[in-house]
Amino acid sequence: MGLSTVAIIGRPNVGKSTLANRCCQSREAIIHDQPGVTRDRTYQRGFWCNREFNVIDTGGIVFNDDSEFFPEIRNQANIALQEAQVAIVVVDGQQGITAADEGIAEFLRGHKCPVLLAVNKCESPEQGLSMAAEFWSLGLGEPFPISAIHGAGTGDLLDKVVSYFPNEKAVASSDEQPIRLAIIGRPNVGKSSLLNTICGENRSIVSPIRGTTRDTVDTYVERENHRWQLIDTAGIRRRRSVDYGPELFSINRTFKAIERSDICLLVVDAIDSVTEQDQRLAGRIEDEGRACIIVVNKWDAIMKDSHTMATMEKDFRNKLYFLDWAPMIFISALTGQRVQSLFSIAKIVLEQYRRRVTTSVVNEVLKEAIGWRSPPSNRGGRQGRIYYGTQVATSPPSFTLFVNDPKLFGETYRRYIERQIREGLGFEGSPLKIFWRGKQQRDAERDLSRQHSYLNNH
Repeated sequence: MGLSTVAIIGRPNVGKSTLANRCCQSREAIIHDQPGVTRDRTYQRGFWCNREFNVIDTGGIVFNDDSEFFPEIRNQANIALQEAQVAIVVVDGQQGITAADEGIAEFLRGHKCPVLLAVNKCESPEQGLSMAAEFWSLGLGEPFPISAIHGAGTGDLLDKVVSYFPNEKAVASSDEQPIRLAIIGRPNVGKSSLLNTICGENRSIVSPIRGTTRDTVDTYVERENHRWQLIDTAGIRRRRSVDYGPELFSINRTFKAIERSDICLLVVDAIDSVTEQDQRLAGRIEDEGRACIIVVNKWDAIMKDSHTMATMEKDFRNKLYFLDWAPMIFISALTGQRVQSLFSIAKIVLEQYRRRVTTSVVNEVLKEAIGWRSPPSNRGGRQGRIYYGTQVATSPPSFTLFVNDPKLFGETYRRYIERQIREGLGFEGSPLKIFWRGKQQRDAERDLSRQHSYLNNH
């Protein structure tokens, strides 16, 4: 991305994620009083002394335990150190030097990356100097007493950090805003494997253990002449299965990732088919008004013939009927089959999501729809009338239809109009929002005449 990078490393529960959030003035990194909450390396943007830079938060390094995710966490820390211009090693000033701190200091001597030592949890200047003094013995240079939670001492630390960056102000490779692509799904459907296949590296830790991914992991790639921001998210289980703690925080960040995305890749398991939880996630994507591609993963594990794909697609679409507008692709994150095709589909979906059509074209479609099927009447014989429609927004495409009385238009006829708009105008991969507004006929005709006059004069 053309920006300098600082990596934050250390043993578990010394305040690395708190410091990352402090450097970036954010709450993106999950903070909880439990070892091993952070596992993948996560990226945020920091800003200090007129310099913008990347901040990599890493999981807690443990050398004497090869269980669960600790070997992968060490590997992620190694990658972060290779990418960074400078690293911040965080230690706990209240606990003092531990064997784990000494092990990390020895580990860092095998890396070329410059190191700054941050002694965290020094809540007052008087405490800080005395707490930090003993850490000289680690041989990592001058200890900086800080309080990541309150901000004390972090300014001096960041002054030193930016001094390691190149003198020239870093410039991003492009002014174009990246297209935000969120990878959404329940646990163990292959979201992190998909991200790793796209990137060609172990960007996220992959494990058969449910709940491996906790933070949302942002990665930037260039595909189809566009910059893409890929957001790997935590798998979401049923609400009653989730306890308060890291998993709940992960789910909240996944929901925020849906909100800040342009397109959601809803990953489902070809072996398990569509579950109730998949349906809930699909409903969440639709409610948030986000474009969507349904990604059926683990296609390599399916015994198939020439009819399997068509049969499976029909079954999946019946269960995800409210996303009938979303394209579906069958992939294998393990073998890479069709993975790169996702970007060409996503590019088309994004164009539809941001597309705007003129009022005259909208009304041509509405006129044809009404010609095929007249609006319904109520028991008193009063018939619904659609005066005109216009597109009022994009992302997602939104339309307002002015009618004599919205109550005369039941759900069946409203769905019919939406289908006709899609058939006439497209919008594949994008949800539509249609607002039905009551209006007097003469007011509607006057407004439509004004719109035509404005378009003719401009």
